[in-house]
Amino acid sequence: MTKHWFARKGWVHYPAGWQGWLVVAAGAMFLVNVFVAVDRHSHSVSDTLYGIFPYWALTFLLIEWVASRTCAGSNP
Repeated sequence: MTKHWFARKGWVHYPAGWQGWLVVAAGAMFLVNVFVAVDRHSHSVSDTLYGIFPYWALTFLLIEWVASRTCAGSNP
């Protein structure tokens, strides 16, 4: 019996197990850390947005990839 980490509703994946919540929490902690580090040295809002965009985009893509591989109905 395999427990699914994420459940899918439409285009969005939601955490369904403790493993899914752990992935989302780790991603959120990383994103907050990136925001604080980039914002500390930024001179404007656009500097902050340009600085965090690559990290945030890749983190969301990584979480989406993990969710798509571990959700109900996925074919590994």
